[in-house]
Amino acid sequence: MNQRQHSAIAENLQQVRERIASSAALCERSPEEITLLAVSKTKPASAIEEAITAGQLAFGENYVQEGVEKVAAFSNHQPPLVWHFIGPLQSNKSRLVAENFDWCHTLDRLKIAQRLNEQRPKDKAPLQVLIQVNISDEQSKSGISLAEVPQLAADIAAMPHLMLRGLMAIPAAETDYDSQLAVFRQMTEAFNSLKLSYPQIDTLSMGMTDDMPAAIAAGSTMVRIGTAIFGARDYSA
Repeated sequence: MNQRQHSAIAENLQQVRERIASSAALCERSPEEITLLAVSKTKPASAIEEAITAGQLAFGENYVQEGVEKVAAFSNHQPPLVWHFIGPLQSNKSRLVAENFDWCHTLDRLKIAQRLNEQRPKDKAPLQVLIQVNISDEQSKSGISLAEVPQLAADIAAMPHLMLRGLMAIPAAETDYDSQLAVFRQMTEAFNSLKLSYPQIDTLSMGMTDDMPAAIAAGSTMVRIGTAIFGARDYSA
């Protein structure tokens, strides 16, 4: 990676942080309420290193094996990086997530929750988890319906090696801001309802490069940004 690409990631991060701050200001929120998760899937360790140099410590990975390799590569970094698994999770990969990641955003089945709870090393802090909601009811996407959230939340809350922190969603792509906002507000309503029962709930993970302003206006506390930081992904490898 040459110096021009290096500086581009730092510049991109600064621009994203400024976008977060301006979006927050428009709805009278503090930018400190919103965590920036840098989505580093398919990106090399050198790109992550440049993001770290620019002050980024929280990273999201979609592919288990790739993510585990990156967690290992940066395991001695100080201060420690925070690794979030944000991709669909199959049963046969649950142990790798339980043993290596700090967060899992995509919990949508009791079976997976039980496996993660059993497989989380006892010498590690509980795995921080979010319930994924299929808010747009898309056949192609993971997640449960809003109606199913209370039961799964209750099941997770009883598991000693998981810590339920909130909800995550990937709505259907909408170019219209008002349409984006309407969907995100459904998530916020569910999030606020869940907080009444579970005081530790504090994370609403929604908003990506193309819909971040609407997500922040609706109440997102964590935005997942990849392309705007690292550039377009190359899936040809």
